[in-house]
Amino acid sequence: MKTQKRFGPLHLLLAALAGAAVAVAAVALAGWLLLGQWGLSVLEGVALVNTQFVGEFDGDEAADGALTGMVAALGDRWSYYLTAENYESQVERRANSFVGIGVTVTPEEDGARILSVEEGGPAQAAGLVPGEVITAADGQSLAGGAAESAADLIRGEEGTQVTLTVLGTDGTRREVTLTRATIQQKSVTWEMLDGQIALITVKNFYSNCAQQGRQALEEAQQKGARAVIFDMRNDPGGYITELTDFLDAILPEGIIFRTSGRSGGETTVESDAQCVDLPMAVLVNEDSYSAAEFFAAQLQEDGWAVIVGSPTSGKGYSQLTFPLLHGGALALSTQTYRTGDGVSLIGTGLTLDVRVDLSEEDAALLSAGALPHEEDEQLQAAIAALELS
Repeated sequence: MKTQKRFGPLHLLLAALAGAAVAVAAVALAGWLLLGQWGLSVLEGVALVNTQFVGEFDGDEAADGALTGMVAALGDRWSYYLTAENYESQVERRANSFVGIGVTVTPEEDGARILSVEEGGPAQAAGLVPGEVITAADGQSLAGGAAESAADLIRGEEGTQVTLTVLGTDGTRREVTLTRATIQQKSVTWEMLDGQIALITVKNFYSNCAQQGRQALEEAQQKGARAVIFDMRNDPGGYITELTDFLDAILPEGIIFRTSGRSGGETTVESDAQCVDLPMAVLVNEDSYSAAEFFAAQLQEDGWAVIVGSPTSGKGYSQLTFPLLHGGALALSTQTYRTGDGVSLIGTGLTLDVRVDLSEEDAALLSAGALPHEEDEQLQAAIAALELS
């Protein structure tokens, strides 16, 4: 006759402790494999600050400082850390949508000079025009150094109001009260220059860029464009999908983008056979980054355009932005990218067909949107490079 073995409270306690020890060991092993020694040391530091530090501190500020230092130590100029406030602003900016009154301004001694007015925004409805100067917002002067903070004073929550003191181009002053609203900003604009040359300016490759670029090309061709100049100067880049969709609308069939991740596997993007067969040029400068720089490189590689301007940065990494629990975000380089022929721009930048450097004064005017076409030496060189009879 067999006797059944009974487990008393001590046996059960020992079994529970053994199970807990196994679980802890498994977590520790997983942490070691995932984080490594240096990552676990960072967690140790956080634990020590939380349990041993005798002074008062702001946890979010401590996290901001730690994450900023960690990314800086990577030695990658393209990876960066965003505080919660900066991350929120980035999300808004990349949607090409923001809450405000619909003006772009630049600081001046008397206040904030209006460079451009968004179509359909509150500023346009109120009659504000480029060239006017906003001298005060809600009674707070924007003269002198205060003009640097003009954008923060003018922007605010949707539906709220701001009263501006405006100095008109004729020297008269007036007060205008505007209601802040969501502004949908265009990333692509275009105009027809003399000689039926379409100048398509791409401000960024964020949301809706490809759709707006395709539309600009269609409208330009419908209006009899004989050539196209793409202005990518001061373009910070943007999303890969917007870049490749835009390139697909222009280039003939073939590979237009290659990318590789940490695992080493390669992904390619191909263009279809539909294309735009017109003489083309691309304007670039030292602030043509990422998608803007690559756009020019791929058009040049396919023999579709000449590149005019000043040397570019040589970017060949794409970043993913990872939101963090406290509201900030890490933007890390996670992929390398190359042209259809497998060429990387890292460390070299673009090979210019025509090099033209703007003076500091003209570069500042270009950045402010105030450089006349006839005085824009890079644009004039691009027109000449098209060699239209």
